[in-house]
Amino acid sequence: MDASPATSDVLRQAGPGGQTRRRGEALERAIFTAVWQELAELGYARLTMEGVAARAHTSKPVLYRRWSTRAQLVVAAMKYGAPAREELPDTGDLRSDVLTLLGQLESRFDNLPADAVRGLIFDVLNDPEADGIREFVMQTAGEDLMLAILKRAAARGEIDPGKISRRIARVPKDLIRAEYLTRQRGRGRVPDRVIAEIVDEVFLPLVH
Repeated sequence: MDASPATSDVLRQAGPGGQTRRRGEALERAIFTAVWQELAELGYARLTMEGVAARAHTSKPVLYRRWSTRAQLVVAAMKYGAPAREELPDTGDLRSDVLTLLGQLESRFDNLPADAVRGLIFDVLNDPEADGIREFVMQTAGEDLMLAILKRAAARGEIDPGKISRRIARVPKDLIRAEYLTRQRGRGRVPDRVIAEIVDEVFLPLVH
């Protein structure tokens, strides 16, 4: 975040006419909430900076000062709420850590229809400005966090460090994304039982 504590949502300034001018965390939260709502209702192809600004009760210049394209804005919204490395689960058990992390990452999609997630994935494949989304959604989403969890498990002696690689770290998210593309219907994220199956039947055997 580029906001300091002095510009957080607990310290707002009054604008013209006595209106509250949001800054920092409060403004970002409103913008990112608007992004998710626009994605849910319109999909990525019809999402616009104008629509996000109107829904967040802010202005286009405010958005463009931080994100020059809608693709950059969507990536920022996706990253918002993801756990930081220092906030990673540390239960002392690899399976529990992996399931907790995947649950944290997927919870951002709780209120987004599966069709919207599917549409987002397909739409960005054809958008020349969406390299950042392609990298985030298709490749590195959660990869560094998963690597950190695997390295921690190796340090405990729970797994062989020689089994750790970026490709293996991507496996759970790759398979979850495949569920969205080929099976998932309705609203919300991939069910917890399916995520557990991916972890137990595919991922853990790869690293043990």
